[in-house]
Amino acid sequence: MTDTASTSSQPGSAIPADDPQRKLTVADPDTSKMRHISVAGGTYTILISGAESAGRYCLIDMHVPTGGGPPPHRHDFEEMFTLLEGELEFTFRGETSTIRAGSTANIPANAPHAFKNASGAPARMLCMCTPAGQEEFFVAIGDPVDGRTAPPPKLTKEEIGERQKKAGSLMAQYRTEMVKP
Repeated sequence: MTDTASTSSQPGSAIPADDPQRKLTVADPDTSKMRHISVAGGTYTILISGAESAGRYCLIDMHVPTGGGPPPHRHDFEEMFTLLEGELEFTFRGETSTIRAGSTANIPANAPHAFKNASGAPARMLCMCTPAGQEEFFVAIGDPVDGRTAPPPKLTKEEIGERQKKAGSLMAQYRTEMVKP
């Protein structure tokens, strides 16, 4: 016998009625209708936003070229990565592991982490954050690009400094902070 109450998000409560105002979302990462954002040396495509999931989660398709990836940081929401192509170095609480296509890595809320593509070939992964909100941080600090594999724009030192300053000023609002490696 399986104890389903221990796996339910609301043990013992009735399942709410369907909300007909919510619509089916089908996301094709290669269409121009998607929001493609250059962030942390990669291109992040917002597949499912918080607006489409009633704030429960967001799903982001991440194209990470060689050298791409964010510096060490942490946030107070769950983050899960499923590597679809390539390999990435994930650093979790100071320990680095190589994650390869087909693997999934779960980052608990508040844990320091980072990833970097040191493989010499592009990598692609799906990132789910729950609850949603991280996608809006990326939109606020990143640069729109034309497609899922578009290279990041060539920024001047001044523009890079502006992006870093803006990210720093918005981190608390989006429940994120940088940590020392």
